Amino acid sequence: MSKILSVGIDIGTTTTQVIFSRITIDNTASYFTVPRISVLDKEIIYQSPVFFTPLKQQVFIDGDKVREIVAAEFQKAGFTPSQVDTGAVIITGEAARKENSKTVLDTLSDFAGDFVVSTAGPDLESVISGKGSGAYQYSIDNLCTVVNLDIGGGTTNIALFDSGKVTAKTCYDIGGRLIRLDSAGTIQYIAPSAQLIADKIGVKVAVGSQGSEAELSKITDAMADILAQSVGLKEFTPLAEAVRTRTSSKDMLRQPIERICFSGGVADCVKSTSDDLFAFGDIGILLGRSIRSNPYFAKARQIEASQTIRATVVGAGTYTMNLSGSTIYYSRGIFPLKNTPVYKLPAEVEDAIFKGDAEPLMEGLKWFISQASSSQIILAVKGPHNPTFQTLELAAGCLIKSADAVLPPEAPLIVISEEDIAKALGIAMSNASDKKRKIASIDSVSVEDGDYLDIGSPLMDGLVVPVIVKTLLFG
Repeated sequence: MSKILSVGIDIGTTTTQVIFSRITIDNTASYFTVPRISVLDKEIIYQSPVFFTPLKQQVFIDGDKVREIVAAEFQKAGFTPSQVDTGAVIITGEAARKENSKTVLDTLSDFAGDFVVSTAGPDLESVISGKGSGAYQYSIDNLCTVVNLDIGGGTTNIALFDSGKVTAKTCYDIGGRLIRLDSAGTIQYIAPSAQLIADKIGVKVAVGSQGSEAELSKITDAMADILAQSVGLKEFTPLAEAVRTRTSSKDMLRQPIERICFSGGVADCVKSTSDDLFAFGDIGILLGRSIRSNPYFAKARQIEASQTIRATVVGAGTYTMNLSGSTIYYSRGIFPLKNTPVYKLPAEVEDAIFKGDAEPLMEGLKWFISQASSSQIILAVKGPHNPTFQTLELAAGCLIKSADAVLPPEAPLIVISEEDIAKALGIAMSNASDKKRKIASIDSVSVEDGDYLDIGSPLMDGLVVPVIVKTLLFG
């Protein structure tokens, strides 16, 4: 048994946070099997204050100031980067769209070391925050559908969980910092989506004008109404589609929703009864009030989030790790790989490829690459039990076709499966390929959405490889 130190750094549209956790791990496998390292306990040992994300001219993240925040929090926590064993840096929301987000990640590279360093797309952030809020676990514990709305400064990330399964996710450009005011109540900034909503409902707002509670409340009431539409509580309108985040999925939440959960900074404002409506210099408190008074949300059954503003940073901060898997088929020169994102094929996509239809996988790959900001990925399938070789040939053809259409030529095609099909599938993929792309097929590995894999160099004369599954540990 051993303990490792983990750090999570979350840079969002509105806030930046740092969290340190102590993770207890041990080998839970028997003496006669491949080692399996599991998380036995996790303890948050330091969490930073919530800082406003420093920006330059409303557009650029100020990388130097973000670095100063992170460096100061390391010092307050009493740790140096060399003491940290694992962790993640995640840039989310509108911050991920800022032109210099990559520069910020580079600026923090010496704090991150070999961590998973990622700009989370809106769909991935929806799942991360929904798990961090406790909505995901509630849906498992109570065998029900729970929709989580993570309402931050610039966006609202939405994920629907059905007994632990993600069945829909999307994002809307609605948040508490879309209109900002100075201490005198003068409007300093209006985001395009807020301006669009104001124009559609006939409210006149402009930078430099005085912010009126009555007029701004009309805008936040319209925002709350759009959010009610987004989760199927009210008929969907063209205005709602107009403020849907362009890079998010168009998933419609068609299932009956049994519970609703709010996370993000605005979630605290939903419960707030503060008399100072502009205490944060924005419309966040007004938006919270509008959601609280919205008749559609008022009728819905709500659950309390275990984390609100810290949902994402808690999710990003720690990992579970498993060591398992044996390589059945691989091209030379692929391994080792580190911090490679996993695309777990949805059931309908997996069904399609085993029937010879590659189109859903191509679309899924394009979406995942846009979300993960990485062209090197690992595909994960459950796999059919005792399939015929003809069935595997159909799947192999679809995998090769999709990889050739979407992935760069130098990117290897790596497929992991839960069922014992890797050797036959690897041979089928090799037969279907032009031999230019490297291929690997590994079985007996179980992963979840949002996982990253480390795959080490082959051992035992190439018969096995160590596989470390690193899962964002939520809650």
